[in-house]
Amino acid sequence: MADLDARELTDAELDEFPAVFGAAFLQDTDDEIERWRPLVDHIRPIGVCDGSELIGVAGHYDEAIALPGGVVRPVAAVTTVGVKPGHRRRGAATALMRRQLDGLRAAGVPLAALHASEGAIYGRYGYGPASTSNHLEIPRGARFRPGAEIDEQPVRELPLERARAEFQRQHARIFPHRAGWLARDGDAWEARERMRRSAGNRPDRFALHPQGHVVYRGKPDWTGRGPNYELEIVALAAETPQAYAALWRYLLDFDLAAEVVWPKAAADEPIVHLLADPRAARQQHFDGLWLRLIDVAAALPARGYAAEADVVLEVSDDFCPWNAGRWRLRTAPEVAVSRTESPAQLTLDVADLAAAYLGGTTLTSLAAAGRVREHEAGALAAASRAFATDRPPNCPDAF
Repeated sequence: MADLDARELTDAELDEFPAVFGAAFLQDTDDEIERWRPLVDHIRPIGVCDGSELIGVAGHYDEAIALPGGVVRPVAAVTTVGVKPGHRRRGAATALMRRQLDGLRAAGVPLAALHASEGAIYGRYGYGPASTSNHLEIPRGARFRPGAEIDEQPVRELPLERARAEFQRQHARIFPHRAGWLARDGDAWEARERMRRSAGNRPDRFALHPQGHVVYRGKPDWTGRGPNYELEIVALAAETPQAYAALWRYLLDFDLAAEVVWPKAAADEPIVHLLADPRAARQQHFDGLWLRLIDVAAALPARGYAAEADVVLEVSDDFCPWNAGRWRLRTAPEVAVSRTESPAQLTLDVADLAAAYLGGTTLTSLAAAGRVREHEAGALAAASRAFATDRPPNCPDAF
């Protein structure tokens, strides 16, 4: 660890970035390296060197995330974290995380988020699993329950050039009310989308409804019994339940398809409740977005709360010790957070506070696992109700 130097990369070193990241994930063919290269222009890259050799890289996008209460705040969307084979277990990833979080704190960014390649890595850096991804599969033709309302306005397919503007306008109206969703605008998002569309040689298709849209990809397949296509949803958003039903009916009635899949659906995706047979929807839940509270004092008042609470939290944070200590959180009449010497009513690690921050994990469930300790009767229930949300968070975007 003492020999490793984590720092911002110079322009001359940026050419090495894609190759190092590709090697970390065994995706370092010439074609794969070239596919990653455009992203370097849109992230804040850092690297860790062993002498003159670049052995690990990381970066982040400057993004905006929807938080509970319908508010949108800055977040560092952490990406491209990787260490070359042969250099692991020597502290390179720790050095990258140290450099990145220190830099984000200095820049005044209160939150960081990432999708974890492995579930055991990022907890030691204070990240907690804050949302759930639902891998959803529904067979073609699945019937809706009697009385389901479907908006009769047509769903039309358009090329990207004609769909983009309305797609962006609809998303801008919808996403602030879905905790965990990211803004979808700017050059960085466009660059990520271009890279994703170039993978797998399956072009995106854009279907628009006046109150919603779906982006999906078709995977052709033919069997002795006929077409067996798979439709994969990339993004689906609707402003009304009726428009949501119309978009799903459009997909489920696609003639060539055998199944519609959505790898990053929400844990409580409403389509399940639209079906006449809910078992037709096969669901597998996985950890989704991992969140890091870089600055507890700034992060706690940044979101809205569902109930009144006045609670003293004792937070432990070994990796970012400036967060450690006792914090008084009051959610009414206005949200206020301050350091305090009052006795702790709840104790928890910063990773568990992050897991509860978007409302995806309740403090009561964490307490049942021994991760939150209550020192004053009633404090746990009050705090858990305050952090709760009407719908669980979801992050359908890859980054």
